[in-house]
Amino acid sequence: MQETNSTSELIRDDSVIPAVRGFLHRPANPNRDGLVLSHGAGSNANAPLLIALAETLSAEGFFVLRCDLPYRQSRSYGPPGPGDAARDRAGLKNALAALGKFAQGRMFLGGHSYGGRQSTILCAQEPGLAGGLLLMSYPLHPPRKPEQLRTQHFPELQTPALFIHGTRDPFASTEEIQKALELIPAKVKLKEIEGAGHDLGFEKKSVSRELQGKIAEEFREFFGSGISSVK
Repeated sequence: MQETNSTSELIRDDSVIPAVRGFLHRPANPNRDGLVLSHGAGSNANAPLLIALAETLSAEGFFVLRCDLPYRQSRSYGPPGPGDAARDRAGLKNALAALGKFAQGRMFLGGHSYGGRQSTILCAQEPGLAGGLLLMSYPLHPPRKPEQLRTQHFPELQTPALFIHGTRDPFASTEEIQKALELIPAKVKLKEIEGAGHDLGFEKKSVSRELQGKIAEEFREFFGSGISSVK
């Protein structure tokens, strides 16, 4: 794992299993709240989308930890295997605990694609673990396989969730996402990104500053009533 951003610092805790490895963004004027960001199946903690959001939300007062999921810690490339999901969820829980050493307010889980999906399953299994979910490009089903829905846990999800979804995402159409969200008893909101695919416009090293601002704004508005004031 290599540091790519001078505004963040390497975090590594091998005292827990799975270990926590990632990059912490410390806000100059903290609001006491924290957000763990996790990556998609083919990516890592240095994904441009995660870096951009971490920088934006840290500038607004959040402690942000973008972490490598356990499967990515084990191998530097490739997708997770069928047996990795439970361990990855345990890694997310450990990452929340690690971030809690810095952030003393509400704790949020955020993830792109696979990371977001595992975050929803974790919160469905352990209600109250996080104060809210930021889910980007939720992989509702594999491309061209709409019958293979990944919504079995949605009726048990009690955590408020903000979904950010591109209108050209092959993992779900807008209509499919809207129908799926009806299964969730918690407060939910869907924010569409017109013309965006599964990467939400963050391809490789390119960064959409306008888009990261929009996502941060939606996050503030959706969770605003519960976010700690700056002290």
